[in-house]
Amino acid sequence: MARQKEKEKLKIIPLGGLEQIGMNMTAIEYGDDIIVIDCGLAFPDDDMLGVDLVIPDVTYLTENIGKVRAFFITHGHEDHIGALPYVLERVPVPVYGMRLTLAIVEGKLVEHPVPDAAERRVVQYGQKIDAGVFQVEFIRVNHSIVDAAALAIETPVGTLVHTGDFKIDYTPAFGEPADLARFAELGKKGVLAMLCESTNIFREGFTRSEQWVGRNFENMFAEHANSRIIVSTFASNVSRVQQIINTAAKYDKKVVVDGRSMVNIITAAVELGYIQVPNNCLIPIEELKNYPKERTVLITTGSQGESMAALSRMAANIHRKVTIEPGDTIILSSTPIPGNEKAVAKVMNDLSLLGAKVIFQDTHVSGHACREEIKLLYALVKPKYAIPIHGEFRHRQEQREMLLEQGWNPDNIFVLRSGDVLELTSRSAEAVGSVPAGSLMVDGLGVGDVGNIVLRDRQTLAQHGIIVVVAVIERSTGQLVSGPDLVSRGFVYIRENEELVEEARQVVENAIQECLDRRIIDWPRLKNAVRDDLNDFLWHRMKRCPVILPVIMEV
Repeated sequence: MARQKEKEKLKIIPLGGLEQIGMNMTAIEYGDDIIVIDCGLAFPDDDMLGVDLVIPDVTYLTENIGKVRAFFITHGHEDHIGALPYVLERVPVPVYGMRLTLAIVEGKLVEHPVPDAAERRVVQYGQKIDAGVFQVEFIRVNHSIVDAAALAIETPVGTLVHTGDFKIDYTPAFGEPADLARFAELGKKGVLAMLCESTNIFREGFTRSEQWVGRNFENMFAEHANSRIIVSTFASNVSRVQQIINTAAKYDKKVVVDGRSMVNIITAAVELGYIQVPNNCLIPIEELKNYPKERTVLITTGSQGESMAALSRMAANIHRKVTIEPGDTIILSSTPIPGNEKAVAKVMNDLSLLGAKVIFQDTHVSGHACREEIKLLYALVKPKYAIPIHGEFRHRQEQREMLLEQGWNPDNIFVLRSGDVLELTSRSAEAVGSVPAGSLMVDGLGVGDVGNIVLRDRQTLAQHGIIVVVAVIERSTGQLVSGPDLVSRGFVYIRENEELVEEARQVVENAIQECLDRRIIDWPRLKNAVRDDLNDFLWHRMKRCPVILPVIMEV
Protein backbone atom coordinates (compact mmCIF):
# COMPACT_ATOMS: atom_id res chain seq x y z
CA MET A 1 0.00 0.00 0.00
CA ALA A 2 1.46 3.31 -1.02
CA ARG A 3 1.95 5.60 1.93
CA GLN A 4 -0.59 8.40 1.93
CA LYS A 5 0.23 11.98 2.79
CA GLU A 6 0.04 12.47 6.54
CA LYS A 7 -3.14 14.33 7.38
CA GLU A 8 -3.64 13.16 10.95
CA LYS A 9 -1.73 11.40 13.69
CA LEU A 10 -1.73 7.65 14.15
CA LYS A 11 -3.09 6.50 17.50
CA ILE A 12 -2.08 3.33 19.32
CA ILE A 13 -4.54 2.60 22.12
CA PRO A 14 -4.01 -0.51 24.29
CA LEU A 15 -7.35 -1.58 25.76
CA GLY A 16 -5.98 -4.51 27.78
CA GLY A 17 -2.98 -6.75 28.38
CA LEU A 18 -0.75 -4.15 30.05
CA GLU A 19 -1.56 -4.75 33.71
CA GLN A 20 -1.58 -8.55 33.76
CA ILE A 21 -0.77 -11.62 31.70
CA GLY A 22 -3.92 -11.88 29.59
CA MET A 23 -6.83 -9.81 28.29
CA ASN A 24 -4.77 -8.63 25.33
CA MET A 25 -6.36 -6.03 23.04
CA THR A 26 -4.93 -3.06 21.15
CA ALA A 27 -6.71 -0.56 18.91
CA ILE A 28 -4.88 1.20 16.06
CA GLU A 29 -6.62 4.35 14.80
CA TYR A 30 -6.03 6.79 11.99
CA GLY A 31 -8.69 9.31 10.94
CA ASP A 32 -11.96 7.44 10.40
CA ASP A 33 -10.48 3.94 10.60
CA ILE A 34 -9.80 1.64 13.58
CA ILE A 35 -8.47 -1.90 13.55
CA VAL A 36 -8.20 -4.05 16.67
CA ILE A 37 -5.46 -6.57 17.40
CA ASP A 38 -6.56 -9.54 19.53
CA CYS A 39 -9.51 -9.78 21.88
CA GLY A 40 -8.53 -11.81 24.91
CA LEU A 41 -9.79 -12.57 28.37
CA ALA A 42 -8.16 -12.94 31.76
CA PHE A 43 -9.06 -15.40 34.47
CA PRO A 44 -10.43 -14.00 37.74
CA ASP A 45 -8.26 -13.36 40.78
CA ASP A 46 -8.95 -15.26 43.99
CA ASP A 47 -10.86 -12.30 45.43
CA MET A 48 -13.27 -12.16 42.46
CA LEU A 49 -15.74 -14.54 44.07
CA GLY A 50 -18.21 -16.12 41.65
CA VAL A 51 -16.70 -14.41 38.60
CA ASP A 52 -16.10 -16.69 35.61
CA LEU A 53 -14.05 -14.50 33.28
CA VAL A 54 -12.67 -10.97 32.93
CA ILE A 55 -12.82 -9.21 29.55
CA PRO A 56 -11.70 -5.78 28.34
CA ASP A 57 -13.98 -2.78 28.52
CA VAL A 58 -14.70 -1.89 24.88
CA THR A 59 -16.59 1.34 25.53
CA TYR A 60 -14.19 3.22 23.25
CA LEU A 61 -14.92 0.83 20.38
CA THR A 62 -18.68 0.98 20.84
CA GLU A 63 -18.57 4.77 20.96
CA ASN A 64 -16.66 4.71 17.66
CA ILE A 65 -18.38 1.69 16.11
CA GLY A 66 -18.61 3.36 12.70
CA LYS A 67 -14.81 3.51 12.50
CA VAL A 68 -14.01 -0.09 13.48
CA ARG A 69 -13.03 -2.09 10.41
CA ALA A 70 -11.89 -5.49 11.68
CA PHE A 71 -10.28 -7.65 14.37
CA PHE A 72 -6.91 -9.22 13.57
CA ILE A 73 -6.10 -12.20 15.78
CA THR A 74 -2.49 -13.29 16.26
CA HIS A 75 -3.21 -16.82 17.58
CA GLY A 76 -5.78 -19.02 19.28
CA HIS A 77 -5.00 -18.77 22.99
CA GLU A 78 -7.72 -17.65 25.40
CA ASP A 79 -5.85 -14.50 26.36
CA HIS A 80 -6.08 -13.44 22.70
CA ILE A 81 -9.48 -14.77 21.54
CA GLY A 82 -11.49 -15.50 24.69
CA ALA A 83 -13.43 -12.23 24.77
CA LEU A 84 -14.55 -12.40 21.12
CA PRO A 85 -17.95 -14.03 21.83
CA TYR A 86 -18.83 -11.15 24.15
CA VAL A 87 -17.23 -8.28 22.24
CA LEU A 88 -18.53 -9.24 18.77
CA GLU A 89 -22.09 -8.83 20.05
CA ARG A 90 -21.34 -5.14 20.57
CA VAL A 91 -18.74 -4.65 17.82
CA PRO A 92 -19.87 -6.88 14.92
CA VAL A 93 -17.04 -6.55 12.38
CA PRO A 94 -15.02 -9.14 10.40
CA VAL A 95 -12.42 -11.24 12.21
CA TYR A 96 -9.18 -12.20 10.42
CA GLY A 97 -6.96 -15.04 11.56
CA MET A 98 -5.12 -18.20 10.57
CA ARG A 99 -6.94 -21.51 10.03
CA LEU A 100 -6.58 -23.11 13.46
CA THR A 101 -7.14 -19.79 15.21
CA LEU A 102 -10.50 -19.28 13.53
CA ALA A 103 -11.44 -22.95 13.94
CA ILE A 104 -11.09 -22.49 17.71
CA VAL A 105 -13.07 -19.24 17.51
CA GLU A 106 -15.83 -21.03 15.57
CA GLY A 107 -16.07 -23.61 18.34
CA LYS A 108 -16.69 -20.84 20.86
CA LEU A 109 -19.31 -19.12 18.72
CA VAL A 110 -21.39 -22.29 18.37
CA GLU A 111 -22.53 -21.72 21.96
CA HIS A 112 -22.50 -17.93 21.69
CA PRO A 113 -23.94 -16.76 18.34
CA VAL A 114 -22.94 -13.28 17.12
CA PRO A 115 -24.28 -11.04 14.30
CA ASP A 116 -23.63 -12.09 10.72
CA ALA A 117 -21.52 -8.95 10.20
CA ALA A 118 -18.87 -10.50 12.43
CA GLU A 119 -17.83 -12.95 9.73
CA ARG A 120 -14.59 -14.91 10.09
CA ARG A 121 -12.03 -14.71 7.28
CA VAL A 122 -9.11 -17.14 7.07
CA VAL A 123 -5.74 -15.74 5.98
CA GLN A 124 -2.32 -17.22 5.21
CA TYR A 125 1.20 -16.20 6.12
CA GLY A 126 2.37 -13.42 3.85
CA GLN A 127 -1.14 -12.39 2.89
CA LYS A 128 -1.95 -8.67 3.11
CA ILE A 129 -5.43 -7.47 4.05
CA ASP A 130 -6.74 -3.97 3.42
CA ALA A 131 -8.83 -2.50 6.23
CA GLY A 132 -9.59 1.17 5.72
CA VAL A 133 -6.28 3.03 5.41
CA PHE A 134 -4.42 0.09 6.94
CA GLN A 135 -2.82 -2.92 5.29
CA VAL A 136 -2.10 -5.86 7.59
CA GLU A 137 0.30 -8.73 6.85
CA PHE A 138 0.51 -11.97 8.82
CA ILE A 139 4.11 -13.12 9.52
CA ARG A 140 5.07 -16.62 10.68
CA VAL A 141 6.32 -16.92 14.27
CA ASN A 142 6.70 -19.86 16.64
CA HIS A 143 4.65 -20.25 19.79
CA SER A 144 3.07 -22.99 21.91
CA ILE A 145 0.18 -23.18 19.44
CA VAL A 146 0.42 -23.58 15.69
CA ASP A 147 -0.66 -20.82 13.30
CA ALA A 148 0.75 -18.09 15.54
CA ALA A 149 1.51 -14.85 13.70
CA ALA A 150 3.07 -11.46 14.12
CA LEU A 151 1.51 -8.54 12.25
CA ALA A 152 3.09 -5.91 10.03
CA ILE A 153 0.69 -2.97 9.72
CA GLU A 154 1.20 -0.40 6.99
CA THR A 155 -0.25 2.96 8.02
CA PRO A 156 -0.19 6.43 6.45
CA VAL A 157 2.64 7.46 8.80
CA GLY A 158 4.79 4.32 8.74
CA THR A 159 4.93 0.60 9.46
CA LEU A 160 4.04 -0.95 12.81
CA VAL A 161 5.11 -4.44 13.86
CA HIS A 162 3.06 -6.29 16.48
CA THR A 163 4.88 -9.44 17.60
CA GLY A 164 1.94 -11.24 19.20
CA ASP A 165 3.20 -14.01 21.47
CA PHE A 166 6.31 -15.54 19.95
CA LYS A 167 9.55 -17.41 20.37
CA ILE A 168 12.28 -18.24 17.86
CA ASP A 169 12.39 -22.03 17.42
CA TYR A 170 14.85 -23.23 14.78
CA THR A 171 13.55 -26.82 15.06
CA PRO A 172 9.80 -26.57 15.73
CA ALA A 173 7.86 -29.80 16.18
CA PHE A 174 5.33 -28.57 13.62
CA GLY A 175 5.71 -26.25 10.68
CA GLU A 176 8.63 -23.99 9.86
CA PRO A 177 10.82 -21.65 11.91
CA ALA A 178 9.81 -18.03 12.40
CA ASP A 179 10.17 -15.90 9.27
CA LEU A 180 13.17 -13.91 10.45
CA ALA A 181 13.94 -12.91 6.86
CA ARG A 182 10.65 -11.03 6.62
CA PHE A 183 11.36 -9.18 9.86
CA ALA A 184 14.76 -8.22 8.46
CA GLU A 185 13.17 -6.98 5.21
CA LEU A 186 10.80 -4.79 7.19
CA GLY A 187 13.72 -3.48 9.23
CA LYS A 188 15.60 -2.48 6.07
CA LYS A 189 12.58 -0.62 4.71
CA GLY A 190 12.04 1.15 8.01
CA VAL A 191 9.68 0.41 10.92
CA LEU A 192 8.08 3.23 12.87
CA ALA A 193 7.26 1.28 16.04
CA MET A 194 7.25 -2.26 17.37
CA LEU A 195 4.87 -3.60 19.98
CA CYS A 196 6.86 -6.47 21.49
CA GLU A 197 5.76 -9.03 24.04
CA SER A 198 7.45 -9.09 27.46
CA THR A 199 6.33 -12.32 29.16
CA ASN A 200 9.75 -13.99 29.48
CA ILE A 201 11.88 -10.85 29.58
CA PHE A 202 13.43 -11.88 32.93
CA ARG A 203 14.73 -15.18 31.49
CA GLU A 204 18.20 -14.96 30.05
CA GLY A 205 19.23 -16.70 26.84
CA PHE A 206 16.93 -18.45 24.38
CA THR A 207 13.80 -20.55 24.92
CA ARG A 208 14.38 -24.26 24.34
CA SER A 209 13.00 -25.89 21.21
CA GLU A 210 9.77 -27.88 21.30
CA GLN A 211 11.69 -30.91 20.03
CA TRP A 212 13.60 -31.00 23.33
CA VAL A 213 10.32 -31.98 25.02
CA GLY A 214 9.76 -34.68 22.40
CA ARG A 215 13.12 -36.28 23.21
CA ASN A 216 12.26 -36.25 26.91
CA PHE A 217 8.91 -37.91 26.18
CA GLU A 218 10.84 -40.70 24.45
CA ASN A 219 12.91 -41.28 27.58
CA MET A 220 9.90 -41.18 29.91
CA PHE A 221 7.85 -43.58 27.79
CA ALA A 222 10.80 -45.99 27.60
CA GLU A 223 11.35 -45.87 31.36
CA HIS A 224 7.65 -46.43 32.11
CA ALA A 225 6.80 -48.82 29.29
CA ASN A 226 4.98 -51.16 31.67
CA SER A 227 2.61 -48.59 33.18
CA ARG A 228 -0.35 -46.55 32.04
CA ILE A 229 0.75 -43.03 31.13
CA ILE A 230 -1.44 -39.96 31.58
CA VAL A 231 -0.15 -36.71 30.10
CA SER A 232 -1.77 -33.40 30.99
CA THR A 233 -0.99 -30.35 28.88
CA PHE A 234 -2.62 -27.26 27.41
CA ALA A 235 -5.33 -28.26 24.95
CA SER A 236 -4.09 -25.67 22.47
CA ASN A 237 -0.54 -27.05 22.34
CA VAL A 238 -1.15 -29.03 19.17
CA SER A 239 2.52 -29.77 18.47
CA ARG A 240 2.94 -31.15 22.01
CA VAL A 241 -0.07 -33.41 21.48
CA GLN A 242 1.41 -34.60 18.18
CA GLN A 243 4.65 -35.54 19.92
CA ILE A 244 2.75 -37.48 22.57
CA ILE A 245 0.81 -39.37 19.89
CA ASN A 246 4.00 -40.12 17.96
CA THR A 247 5.74 -41.46 21.06
CA ALA A 248 2.71 -43.55 22.06
CA ALA A 249 2.56 -45.09 18.60
CA LYS A 250 6.27 -45.93 18.76
CA TYR A 251 5.69 -47.90 21.96
CA ASP A 252 2.50 -49.52 20.60
CA LYS A 253 0.18 -47.75 23.01
CA LYS A 254 -3.39 -46.66 22.31
CA VAL A 255 -4.23 -43.01 22.87
CA VAL A 256 -7.35 -41.61 24.52
CA VAL A 257 -8.16 -37.89 24.50
CA ASP A 258 -10.13 -36.66 27.53
CA GLY A 259 -11.43 -33.24 28.50
CA ARG A 260 -13.89 -31.11 26.57
CA SER A 261 -11.49 -28.42 25.34
CA MET A 262 -8.85 -31.03 24.50
CA VAL A 263 -11.33 -33.02 22.40
CA ASN A 264 -12.62 -29.91 20.62
CA ILE A 265 -9.21 -28.51 19.69
CA ILE A 266 -7.67 -31.83 18.70
CA THR A 267 -10.69 -32.65 16.56
CA ALA A 268 -10.28 -29.31 14.76
CA ALA A 269 -6.52 -29.83 14.40
CA VAL A 270 -6.98 -33.32 12.92
CA GLU A 271 -9.57 -32.03 10.45
CA LEU A 272 -7.17 -29.26 9.36
CA GLY A 273 -4.26 -31.67 9.02
CA TYR A 274 -2.22 -30.19 11.86
CA ILE A 275 -2.23 -33.50 13.75
CA GLN A 276 -1.46 -36.80 12.04
CA VAL A 277 -2.82 -39.84 13.88
CA PRO A 278 -1.47 -43.31 12.92
CA ASN A 279 -4.14 -45.86 12.01
CA ASN A 280 -5.95 -47.41 14.99
CA CYS A 281 -3.86 -45.39 17.46
CA LEU A 282 -6.67 -43.15 18.74
CA ILE A 283 -9.54 -44.88 20.58
CA PRO A 284 -12.66 -43.59 22.39
CA ILE A 285 -12.46 -43.43 26.16
CA GLU A 286 -15.21 -46.05 26.37
CA GLU A 287 -12.79 -48.62 24.91
CA LEU A 288 -10.14 -48.18 27.61
CA LYS A 289 -11.40 -51.25 29.43
CA ASN A 290 -10.69 -53.40 26.36
CA TYR A 291 -6.91 -52.88 26.58
CA PRO A 292 -4.28 -53.68 29.20
CA LYS A 293 -3.46 -50.56 31.21
CA GLU A 294 0.18 -50.57 30.17
CA ARG A 295 -0.87 -50.27 26.53
CA THR A 296 -2.79 -47.01 27.00
CA VAL A 297 -1.93 -43.31 27.08
CA LEU A 298 -4.40 -40.61 28.11
CA ILE A 299 -3.99 -37.00 26.99
CA THR A 300 -6.04 -34.79 29.30
CA THR A 301 -6.79 -31.25 30.37
CA GLY A 302 -6.12 -30.04 33.90
CA SER A 303 -2.43 -29.16 33.88
CA GLN A 304 -3.28 -25.92 35.71
CA GLY A 305 -5.25 -27.58 38.50
CA GLU A 306 -8.64 -26.42 37.17
CA SER A 307 -11.24 -27.90 39.51
CA MET A 308 -13.48 -29.44 36.86
CA ALA A 309 -10.80 -30.45 34.36
CA ALA A 310 -10.27 -34.14 33.61
CA LEU A 311 -7.04 -34.59 35.60
CA SER A 312 -8.46 -32.83 38.66
CA ARG A 313 -11.48 -35.13 38.61
CA MET A 314 -9.18 -38.14 38.36
CA ALA A 315 -7.16 -36.84 41.31
CA ALA A 316 -10.34 -36.37 43.35
CA ASN A 317 -11.47 -39.90 42.37
CA ILE A 318 -14.69 -38.58 40.82
CA HIS A 319 -13.93 -39.21 37.15
CA ARG A 320 -16.65 -41.44 35.71
CA LYS A 321 -14.44 -43.48 33.42
CA VAL A 322 -10.87 -43.32 34.73
CA THR A 323 -9.65 -44.43 38.16
CA ILE A 324 -6.09 -43.66 39.20
CA GLU A 325 -4.30 -46.75 40.51
CA PRO A 326 -0.84 -47.50 41.92
CA GLY A 327 1.63 -47.88 39.08
CA ASP A 328 0.11 -45.14 36.89
CA THR A 329 2.54 -42.50 35.60
CA ILE A 330 1.29 -38.91 35.39
CA ILE A 331 3.22 -36.38 33.30
CA LEU A 332 2.38 -32.71 33.85
CA SER A 333 3.57 -31.08 30.62
CA SER A 334 3.16 -27.40 31.52
CA THR A 335 4.37 -24.75 33.93
CA PRO A 336 1.82 -23.39 36.43
CA ILE A 337 0.46 -20.00 35.44
CA PRO A 338 1.17 -17.46 38.24
CA GLY A 339 -1.59 -17.87 40.81
CA ASN A 340 -2.28 -21.53 39.95
CA GLU A 341 0.63 -23.00 41.92
CA LYS A 342 -1.46 -24.12 44.92
CA ALA A 343 -4.12 -25.75 42.74
CA VAL A 344 -1.47 -27.64 40.74
CA ALA A 345 0.30 -28.76 43.93
CA LYS A 346 -2.98 -30.06 45.35
CA VAL A 347 -3.66 -32.14 42.23
CA MET A 348 -0.12 -33.54 42.36
CA ASN A 349 -0.52 -34.44 46.04
CA ASP A 350 -3.89 -36.11 45.47
CA LEU A 351 -2.49 -38.14 42.57
CA SER A 352 0.47 -39.24 44.69
CA LEU A 353 -1.85 -40.29 47.52
CA LEU A 354 -3.63 -42.57 45.05
CA GLY A 355 -0.32 -44.27 44.32
CA ALA A 356 0.57 -42.66 40.98
CA LYS A 357 4.04 -41.44 40.06
CA VAL A 358 3.93 -37.75 39.12
CA ILE A 359 6.57 -36.32 36.75
CA PHE A 360 6.72 -32.56 36.28
CA GLN A 361 10.37 -31.74 35.56
CA ASP A 362 11.80 -31.51 32.03
CA THR A 363 8.32 -31.92 30.55
CA HIS A 364 7.67 -28.46 29.17
CA VAL A 365 9.21 -25.53 27.30
CA SER A 366 7.79 -22.05 27.17
CA GLY A 367 6.15 -20.61 24.09
CA HIS A 368 7.48 -17.13 24.84
CA ALA A 369 10.71 -15.44 23.81
CA CYS A 370 13.47 -15.09 26.36
CA ARG A 371 15.68 -12.02 26.61
CA GLU A 372 18.11 -12.83 23.78
CA GLU A 373 15.28 -13.61 21.36
CA ILE A 374 13.67 -10.26 22.09
CA LYS A 375 17.04 -8.57 21.51
CA LEU A 376 17.38 -10.43 18.21
CA LEU A 377 13.99 -9.29 16.98
CA TYR A 378 14.74 -5.68 17.86
CA ALA A 379 18.05 -6.00 15.98
CA LEU A 380 16.24 -7.28 12.89
CA VAL A 381 13.27 -4.90 12.90
CA LYS A 382 15.15 -1.76 14.00
CA PRO A 383 12.03 0.18 15.04
CA LYS A 384 12.24 3.89 15.77
CA TYR A 385 9.92 3.53 18.78
CA ALA A 386 9.47 0.63 21.21
CA ILE A 387 6.19 -0.20 22.95
CA PRO A 388 6.53 -3.14 25.36
CA ILE A 389 3.27 -5.13 25.66
CA HIS A 390 1.90 -8.40 27.07
CA GLY A 391 2.89 -8.44 30.71
CA GLU A 392 2.62 -6.87 34.10
CA PHE A 393 4.24 -3.47 34.61
CA ARG A 394 7.45 -5.06 35.91
CA HIS A 395 7.81 -7.11 32.72
CA ARG A 396 7.37 -4.12 30.44
CA GLN A 397 9.62 -1.94 32.58
CA GLU A 398 12.31 -4.63 32.37
CA GLN A 399 12.06 -4.58 28.57
CA ARG A 400 12.61 -0.83 28.75
CA GLU A 401 15.70 -1.37 30.93
CA MET A 402 17.01 -3.93 28.42
CA LEU A 403 16.66 -1.42 25.59
CA LEU A 404 18.35 1.31 27.62
CA GLU A 405 21.30 -1.06 28.18
CA GLN A 406 21.54 -1.32 24.40
CA GLY A 407 21.77 2.43 24.01
CA TRP A 408 18.19 3.34 23.19
CA ASN A 409 16.98 6.89 23.70
CA PRO A 410 14.58 6.75 26.68
CA ASP A 411 12.27 9.18 24.87
CA ASN A 412 11.68 6.51 22.21
CA ILE A 413 10.42 3.85 24.63
CA PHE A 414 6.79 4.01 25.82
CA VAL A 415 5.64 1.93 28.78
CA LEU A 416 1.90 2.53 28.51
CA ARG A 417 -1.14 1.62 30.57
CA SER A 418 -4.46 0.35 29.29
CA GLY A 419 -6.42 3.27 27.89
CA ASP A 420 -3.39 5.46 27.18
CA VAL A 421 -3.31 7.11 23.75
CA LEU A 422 0.02 7.20 21.96
CA GLU A 423 0.01 9.56 18.97
CA LEU A 424 2.61 9.07 16.26
CA THR A 425 3.71 10.81 13.11
CA SER A 426 6.61 9.70 10.93
CA ARG A 427 8.86 11.96 13.02
CA SER A 428 7.40 12.04 16.54
CA ALA A 429 5.57 10.09 19.22
CA GLU A 430 3.79 11.38 22.30
CA ALA A 431 1.42 9.97 24.94
CA VAL A 432 -1.59 12.32 24.99
CA GLY A 433 -4.25 11.40 27.52
CA SER A 434 -6.46 8.35 27.71
CA VAL A 435 -9.76 6.76 26.70
CA PRO A 436 -12.18 4.62 28.77
CA ALA A 437 -10.55 1.25 29.49
CA GLY A 438 -10.50 -1.36 32.18
CA SER A 439 -12.19 -4.69 32.70
CA LEU A 440 -15.67 -6.17 32.81
CA MET A 441 -16.48 -9.23 34.87
CA VAL A 442 -18.50 -12.08 33.37
CA ASP A 443 -20.68 -13.98 35.86
CA GLY A 444 -22.89 -16.57 34.18
CA LEU A 445 -24.81 -14.76 31.46
CA GLY A 446 -24.20 -11.36 33.00
CA VAL A 447 -21.49 -9.16 31.52
CA GLY A 448 -20.46 -6.12 33.53
CA ASP A 449 -23.28 -6.35 36.07
CA VAL A 450 -20.85 -7.42 38.80
CA GLY A 451 -18.71 -4.54 39.99
CA ASN A 452 -16.59 -3.60 42.97
CA ILE A 453 -19.57 -3.08 45.30
CA VAL A 454 -21.00 -6.54 44.53
CA LEU A 455 -17.56 -8.12 44.93
CA ARG A 456 -17.08 -6.39 48.25
CA ASP A 457 -20.43 -7.74 49.48
CA ARG A 458 -19.48 -11.24 48.31
CA GLN A 459 -16.16 -11.01 50.12
CA THR A 460 -17.87 -9.86 53.30
CA LEU A 461 -20.39 -12.69 53.06
CA ALA A 462 -17.60 -15.20 52.48
CA GLN A 463 -15.55 -13.92 55.41
CA HIS A 464 -18.24 -13.25 58.02
CA GLY A 465 -21.57 -14.75 56.91
CA ILE A 466 -25.03 -13.24 57.19
CA ILE A 467 -27.79 -12.92 59.78
CA VAL A 468 -31.35 -12.26 58.66
CA VAL A 469 -33.62 -10.67 61.28
CA VAL A 470 -37.36 -11.10 60.70
CA ALA A 471 -40.00 -9.23 62.73
CA VAL A 472 -43.70 -8.39 62.26
CA ILE A 473 -45.29 -5.18 63.63
CA GLU A 474 -49.02 -4.44 63.81
CA ARG A 475 -49.72 -1.23 61.90
CA SER A 476 -52.65 0.05 63.96
CA THR A 477 -51.15 -0.45 67.42
CA GLY A 478 -47.45 -0.25 66.64
CA GLN A 479 -46.87 -3.40 68.66
CA LEU A 480 -44.40 -6.20 67.92
CA VAL A 481 -46.64 -9.20 67.21
CA SER A 482 -44.16 -11.76 65.88
CA GLY A 483 -40.46 -12.35 66.23
CA PRO A 484 -37.85 -11.24 66.08
CA ASP A 485 -36.49 -14.45 64.53
CA LEU A 486 -32.87 -14.85 63.51
CA VAL A 487 -31.62 -16.93 60.58
CA SER A 488 -27.86 -17.42 60.23
CA ARG A 489 -25.83 -18.56 57.22
CA GLY A 490 -22.04 -18.74 57.37
CA PHE A 491 -21.90 -17.10 60.82
CA VAL A 492 -22.65 -19.75 63.46
CA TYR A 493 -24.59 -23.00 63.49
CA ILE A 494 -27.72 -22.00 65.39
CA ARG A 495 -28.43 -25.40 66.99
CA GLU A 496 -24.99 -25.42 68.60
CA ASN A 497 -25.13 -21.77 69.70
CA GLU A 498 -28.64 -21.41 71.10
CA GLU A 499 -27.52 -19.27 74.04
CA LEU A 500 -25.76 -16.76 71.77
CA VAL A 501 -28.70 -16.64 69.39
CA GLU A 502 -31.16 -16.07 72.21
CA GLU A 503 -29.06 -13.18 73.54
CA ALA A 504 -28.86 -11.69 70.05
CA ARG A 505 -32.62 -12.08 69.64
CA GLN A 506 -33.14 -10.22 72.89
CA VAL A 507 -30.84 -7.38 71.71
CA VAL A 508 -32.92 -7.06 68.54
CA GLU A 509 -36.20 -7.14 70.46
CA ASN A 510 -34.98 -4.40 72.80
CA ALA A 511 -33.86 -2.26 69.84
CA ILE A 512 -37.24 -2.62 68.13
CA GLN A 513 -39.19 -1.99 71.33
CA GLU A 514 -37.14 1.12 72.13
CA CYS A 515 -37.93 2.55 68.68
CA LEU A 516 -41.63 1.75 69.07
CA ASP A 517 -41.72 3.34 72.54
CA ARG A 518 -40.24 6.48 70.98
CA ARG A 519 -42.83 6.22 68.15
CA ILE A 520 -40.13 5.68 65.55
CA ILE A 521 -42.02 3.68 62.95
CA ASP A 522 -40.33 4.61 59.66
CA TRP A 523 -38.66 1.42 58.51
CA PRO A 524 -35.22 2.79 57.50
CA ARG A 525 -34.55 4.22 60.98
CA LEU A 526 -35.91 1.14 62.68
CA LYS A 527 -33.76 -1.20 60.53
CA ASN A 528 -30.66 0.90 61.18
CA ALA A 529 -31.27 0.73 64.91
CA VAL A 530 -31.57 -3.07 64.75
CA ARG A 531 -28.47 -3.35 62.58
CA ASP A 532 -26.35 -1.05 64.80
CA ASP A 533 -27.30 -2.66 68.12
CA LEU A 534 -26.89 -6.22 66.87
CA ASN A 535 -23.59 -5.37 65.18
CA ASP A 536 -22.23 -3.86 68.43
CA PHE A 537 -23.32 -6.94 70.42
CA LEU A 538 -21.77 -9.45 68.02
CA TRP A 539 -18.53 -7.52 67.76
CA HIS A 540 -18.04 -7.29 71.53
CA ARG A 541 -19.10 -10.90 72.02
CA MET A 542 -17.53 -12.64 68.97
CA LYS A 543 -15.20 -10.07 67.29
CA ARG A 544 -17.10 -10.75 64.05
CA CYS A 545 -19.04 -8.48 61.72
CA PRO A 546 -21.56 -10.51 59.72
CA VAL A 547 -23.86 -8.90 57.18
CA ILE A 548 -27.07 -8.07 59.05
CA LEU A 549 -30.24 -7.95 57.00
CA PRO A 550 -33.32 -6.77 58.93
CA VAL A 551 -36.68 -7.69 57.38
CA ILE A 552 -39.48 -5.71 59.07
CA MET A 553 -43.04 -6.43 57.98
CA GLU A 554 -46.30 -4.85 59.06
CA VAL A 555 -49.79 -6.33 59.28
